[in-house]
Amino acid sequence: MRIVYRDADGDGGSRQRVERVLRGFRPEPLFDLAADVERYPEFLPWWIVARVRRRDRKVYYTDQILGLGPLRVKFGSKTVLHRPRRIDVTSDEAPFRRFNLSWIFEPISGAGCRVSLLAELVLRSPTLQRAVDWAMPQIVADIVTAFETRSRRLACGTQTPPFASRKRCGL
Repeated sequence: MRIVYRDADGDGGSRQRVERVLRGFRPEPLFDLAADVERYPEFLPWWIVARVRRRDRKVYYTDQILGLGPLRVKFGSKTVLHRPRRIDVTSDEAPFRRFNLSWIFEPISGAGCRVSLLAELVLRSPTLQRAVDWAMPQIVADIVTAFETRSRRLACGTQTPPFASRKRCGL
């Protein structure tokens, strides 16, 4: 896993990029897993609620509630699907001045798929921004870890693994 963390262009926000190679996995089913935002509360600890309120062919709009300790953040987001290589999630609703989250799926010949998660959060509240800046590196790394764990569980819990080879599951 490779992690890069830095301040967002001096605007007081946080940027984070986490990359991980998932051996034996194809981009398409990983894309589908990341695009299924309504299931995030099942395996991502910070997602309390994720409900798609409107869906078009390549775009959907979601109401979400995230939690970090006692803090709860409610906001709406727009998700654009660039099947099967990229998912972009954006919001400028309070409490965010800017919320950008991108999943990128790159096939690696003979090896699997490189999954990258890029997150950029700029909040309107300096106090909330400091809390997010402090927690951001661990949160983004934990999201990718939870995503990988969920991918492996789904792959190994089926008779004909759609995500990975049976060998990857130890079968």
